[in-house]
Amino acid sequence: MSGALLVRGARQLLTLRGSGGPRRGPALKDLGLIEDGAVLIRQGLIVSVGPSRRVENLKDARQAEEIDATGRLVMPGFVDCHTHLICGPWRLTDREGEPSGGEPAGNASLGVRLPRGVSTRRLELEARRRIGSLIRHGTVAVEARTGYGQDERGELRILRAAAALQDGPLDVIPTYQGLGALPAEFASRSEDYVEWVCSHMLPLVRRRRLARFVDAACPPGVFRPEQVQRYLVRAAELGFRLKVHAGQFAPDGLARLAVELGAVSADHLVHVSREEIAALAASDTVAVLLPGAVFQAGSERYPPARQLIEAGAAVTLASGFSPGGCATYSMPMVVALACARMGMTPAEAVVAATINAAHALGGAGRLGSIEPGKQADLVLFDVADYREIPYHFGVNLTRMVIKRGAILYRQGDILWEED
Repeated sequence: MSGALLVRGARQLLTLRGSGGPRRGPALKDLGLIEDGAVLIRQGLIVSVGPSRRVENLKDARQAEEIDATGRLVMPGFVDCHTHLICGPWRLTDREGEPSGGEPAGNASLGVRLPRGVSTRRLELEARRRIGSLIRHGTVAVEARTGYGQDERGELRILRAAAALQDGPLDVIPTYQGLGALPAEFASRSEDYVEWVCSHMLPLVRRRRLARFVDAACPPGVFRPEQVQRYLVRAAELGFRLKVHAGQFAPDGLARLAVELGAVSADHLVHVSREEIAALAASDTVAVLLPGAVFQAGSERYPPARQLIEAGAAVTLASGFSPGGCATYSMPMVVALACARMGMTPAEAVVAATINAAHALGGAGRLGSIEPGKQADLVLFDVADYREIPYHFGVNLTRMVIKRGAILYRQGDILWEED
């Protein structure tokens, strides 16, 4: 045996090939679709992609282990570029009786924090179990941001747990969210807290190489935009790449700040002005939209995906998974919400949740598309057409997940017989 793997006979193979940068405008619908497609994999990397009749006749393919994808959809695995994968307890009882129509929560300032006694090992084990569920829904790479630790010990425990996950099955990309909640010990002293984060926490996280990205949120009445700017400027000086919660709760001007500072992404964008949309469209900053957080909050105000796309912004989708405001890690459900509530087409949503999301994590060189030289990260769905993914909302149609050429998940049998 050659150690090769051949996925053949796909009814539709979505390659998303040929992306020099994040997709925009009409390119957001370019799936690189091949009917009756095949993928040849060797040593965890993609070797060849094309029609089955061509790929299966290659020398390595003749000796490869075969996966029959006949009648099914094969596409790149989902890349979830905004989550609180490692987090505290769920926000349950205080959601009972909440009125619908509120703004998205999803922030550590809303009463959720890491229990002080929880160990790094426990956080790691809980995250590993959660990763198993992500895999079963087709996710192959995930961002893990802090924010629920709040104090130094809590935040470092989250980052150490993320580091421990690096030997796991998925790509886990850590982000330090130093601004978002005001710890109790800094109550009514936001200025002191920002100074402490800038002078102590940011250098500490950088020195220990615990995060690639730094993120900031600006909940009303907690931080001011100028404090967020000072924090982000300091992070950039230390060499971090920047992410910004922008327009999450109210108009705040942070989308424009993200563009001015060259941030990798501006996330949420529920409240964003025409001027900010134009600025995003003219920039390299990716717009990360989180419809799941809006859905769970019961709000009718979703990010203006159509306006962003038509203006030429690079749009990305993420789950926004967190105990504070979004309990889903199902990217197929996020795709369904994007189509049903934000006016995105299925093709646009698939691109936004794969190759564009990979750009939002700085990983498009290895993730997000099925092209020779990239990691062999594929998902097989029990559908014949990609448009069925958003059509069957809330249903897990994942048949198989392949990560770096290894099968991580294969749909199991139902242990039930009809009388």
